Amino acid sequence: MKSTSAVLLAFALLAGCSRKQETVKAAKAPDPITVRTSVAESRTVERTLAATGSLLPDETVVVTAEVPGRLLKINYDFGQPVKKGEVVAELDKQELGFQLERARGTLAQALARLGLDPKQEGAEPETTPAMRQAWNQMEDARSKYENAAKLVKTGDISQERFVEMEKMFRAREAGFEATQDDKRTQLAQLRSLRADVKLAEKRLRDATVYAPFDGSISEKHATVGQYLKENVPIVTLVKTYPMRLRVEIPESAVAQVKAGGTLNFVTDAVPGATFQAVVREVNPSLDSRSRTLTAEARLTSSDARLRPGSFVQVKLITDKAVAVVAVPKSAIFTVAGLNKIFTIEGDKAVEHRIEEILGSNGWVEVPEGKIKAGAAVAISNVALLSNGAQVRVVSTGGKG
Repeated sequence: MKSTSAVLLAFALLAGCSRKQETVKAAKAPDPITVRTSVAESRTVERTLAATGSLLPDETVVVTAEVPGRLLKINYDFGQPVKKGEVVAELDKQELGFQLERARGTLAQALARLGLDPKQEGAEPETTPAMRQAWNQMEDARSKYENAAKLVKTGDISQERFVEMEKMFRAREAGFEATQDDKRTQLAQLRSLRADVKLAEKRLRDATVYAPFDGSISEKHATVGQYLKENVPIVTLVKTYPMRLRVEIPESAVAQVKAGGTLNFVTDAVPGATFQAVVREVNPSLDSRSRTLTAEARLTSSDARLRPGSFVQVKLITDKAVAVVAVPKSAIFTVAGLNKIFTIEGDKAVEHRIEEILGSNGWVEVPEGKIKAGAAVAISNVALLSNGAQVRVVSTGGKG
């Protein structure tokens, strides 16, 4: 009997402990999580595509001299601005001056042979002294020949004398024709010598090197006293406005880039600023390796903060009006690279995962099919929620 009583007592104690544990569990049931909600909205947004590019100067030229000589002067140094037409450098002109004087002297000799004064620029005589002399001799021989032709008929001179006069006339006539040929030769030489003078004058002018456009010196290649051959670099001149933007367009966005279109871009060189450029030229074909299209644009305004060579990020608008569902940014909970949104259905939270966060102005786009417009989404205590968690909504309509 004592054994039976002990067993019954043990069962009674176990039953009492079980009921006590159930009471403790019921007391520890979690309270619903308090949340505020907002409504997922239907919005229209722009679709953009990012591309990379570089800023380039409008023009770059390596300034050289077309003639050899010793560098006498450089008027500008690295980084200094230069105006179009200003003298950048000068070569020693002494030897070139001597060459010009020699060319002018040779031309004066040729003009004198033709009976012209050196001051008669561009003049060409109808006759030369030699031509006039040959003409007179020919006319004298012609007169004697014509008289002899009359006298031989009357017998006043012999036939031999007449033949002699005829030969004299033909010789003078040929001599005159030779002076005409000589005149044409001398005129050709005269034109050549005049060209030599102009060339010598040009070479003398070329010893002074001028800036071809407004710009700045980006590099200095030579020093004063250095002997330079033709076309040896002296300085590099860069024109920075209007600056060019060269961008590589992905194949998927080629149709959106046309001449006359506007590109928006940013650069790390000027944080927080957005700039614009107008497309001027588009390559007719894609690069066969990168499958990109090269386009070139001109900046719409000058900005001293932008420099050639800067790397830029270009935003291409691929679609101006796309209907999307958007939620406030406060509705997004990100942990370990995973983005979550919780909709509130009844008194429970329902989890939705999205791959990337797209949006602006405090709103985030939701991938198509994830959430419908008008759905209630949690915007507070989002980090405490889990799929199926009990919630209690305290307010609605805010953005967090």
